[in-house]
Amino acid sequence: MKLILASGSPRRKELMEYLGLEFQVMIADVTEDTLQGEAPQDMVMRLSLEKASSVAGNLKDGYVIGGDSMVVLDGQPLGKPVNADDARRMLRRLSGTRHQVMTGISVLNAATGKRMTEFMASPIKLRILTETEIDTSILSGAPFDKAGAYAVQDQELHPTEWWQGCYSNIVGLPLCRLLDMLREMGFPITGRQSMKAPPGCRGECSFDFGNQSREMLP
Repeated sequence: MKLILASGSPRRKELMEYLGLEFQVMIADVTEDTLQGEAPQDMVMRLSLEKASSVAGNLKDGYVIGGDSMVVLDGQPLGKPVNADDARRMLRRLSGTRHQVMTGISVLNAATGKRMTEFMASPIKLRILTETEIDTSILSGAPFDKAGAYAVQDQELHPTEWWQGCYSNIVGLPLCRLLDMLREMGFPITGRQSMKAPPGCRGECSFDFGNQSREMLP
C-alpha cells in the first residue's frame, strides 16, 4: 500500500523517516493563502487537506498525508517570511513571547476519497533574542522557509525558552497522532515498535483533545 507525503518540507520528510514506514514524497501545488476571517486552526486544516487533495488527484490509490504549520501570536497567524525585513519583524515580535505552533494534518485515501483532518496546537515561549542574533539568523537564511521565521530545533539560534506538548508537532508533523490517523483510516500498521522518537522529543505523547478539531468524511 503506497504512502505519500504531500510536502516539500525537509523537516516533515525527516520526521516521517522516524516512523519506519516506506513512503514517497510528492510536492503539492498549493498556494498558502489566507481567507478573510478564517481562524488559524481552520486555515492549517484547510491547507493540509488542499495539499493532500492536490497530490491524491493524480493517483489511483494510496494514502496521502498533507500538513501545514503556522505560528499564532495573540490570535494572529504568522506564516513564512517573504523577505529579510519580514523575518526581522517576526522575530522581533516573537522575541520573549509565549505563543502557539499549530499544525494541520490530513490523511486522504486516493482510491476512495475518504479523508481525515485534524489540527494540534502546542504552546511555546521564545527567549529574548538580541538584534545581533536576529541579524545572524537572517544572514544564514534559516528563517525563510519556516513559519514565524524560526525553528525549535535550530542549533545555532537556540530560540526557545520552553515548550509543552508534542515536539514533532512544533517541528511540523505530530507523529504519534499521525500513526493513529493512518490506522483509523485503514492503512496497515501492526504496531509502534518501528517508531523512533526524534531528537528533542521527551517521549511524552500529550495529545490534547481540547486543543484539536477533527473532521472525518466519507
